[in-house]
Amino acid sequence: MAIRRAQTLLCLSKFKTNFVFGSLHRLFSSSSQNSNQFQNVGFIGLGNMGSRMVNNLVKAGYKVTVHDINRDVMKMFTEMGVSARETPYQVAQDSEVVITMLPSSSHVMDVYTGTNGLLLGENAIRPALLIDSSTIDPQTTRKISLAVSNCNLKEKRGNWEKPVMLDAPVSGGVLAAEAGTLTFMVGGPKDAYVAARPILQSMGRTSIYCGGSGNGSAAKICNNLAMAVSMLGTSEALALGQSLGISASTLTEVLNTSSGRCWSSDAYNPVPGVMKGVPSSRDYNGGFASKLMAKDLNLAAASAEEVGHKSPLISKAQEIYKKMCEEGHETKDFSCVFRHFYNGKDEV
Repeated sequence: MAIRRAQTLLCLSKFKTNFVFGSLHRLFSSSSQNSNQFQNVGFIGLGNMGSRMVNNLVKAGYKVTVHDINRDVMKMFTEMGVSARETPYQVAQDSEVVITMLPSSSHVMDVYTGTNGLLLGENAIRPALLIDSSTIDPQTTRKISLAVSNCNLKEKRGNWEKPVMLDAPVSGGVLAAEAGTLTFMVGGPKDAYVAARPILQSMGRTSIYCGGSGNGSAAKICNNLAMAVSMLGTSEALALGQSLGISASTLTEVLNTSSGRCWSSDAYNPVPGVMKGVPSSRDYNGGFASKLMAKDLNLAAASAEEVGHKSPLISKAQEIYKKMCEEGHETKDFSCVFRHFYNGKDEV
């Protein structure tokens, strides 16, 4: 079903491309020749996000092969009937597409180019499409994309003679990963994005093409900067409201029907007792860790410095989340700033 959707989308598309790796339109135009295209998907990185994304790939009917440095989580998947491999290179040997969801730039670089990495085959690798959904800096993304483009395919597919990398970080957090409603921000060749879209749709509700290589990573950094600042603003307002005698529930109702409404107030409220099903309702566990937000803010700061962009709110948000981590809250959801930085109170 996923392949039929890809074929339909490609037949309807009218755009022209100078995609140097070959014409993906011709590759996917023949349903009889390519009926099994992109059914074997490798997935590396089985953390809170990756494990749930794999579940949705399996539900969508893909044959998935996984790898993670955590052997316990690999065992969990093998007990569910999902194939597991000891190294990224072994995953690549079994896969037409490989997706990575890893904590940092250094982890992604190691999985691609390190010992037993995805590109161990050097000039001849099996996966035609490599998709990195990690949140990393655009510079590392572009460096790895160049390394991928210098490889060839072990098995040519139609006119697709070169492997392609897409950067496709996500937004939505663990809840959206579990529900299959993630938003993907995608950078790379547009034809490759169109070819990958059925796979992305099995894990998310929305995918947005952001332009060339690294632009997906850039979009994610900017999105998380906005998310961090809005969470700080919402938490500050709600904590101040409590100090002024307004209940968090009442002030939340005001915000959500007024100009202060945002995702942090109406979908991910930081006050325990105001909203069910969000990390604040479970002692800030099982969400987007403060240490990951601190990491993303560091990426934003480095990117801003590189292009000479003045960003005072990055610096202040960095300061706050660094303090949160230093005080032992690094594994708690980033919305815990309400309690641990602003000293906000639970809603009784």
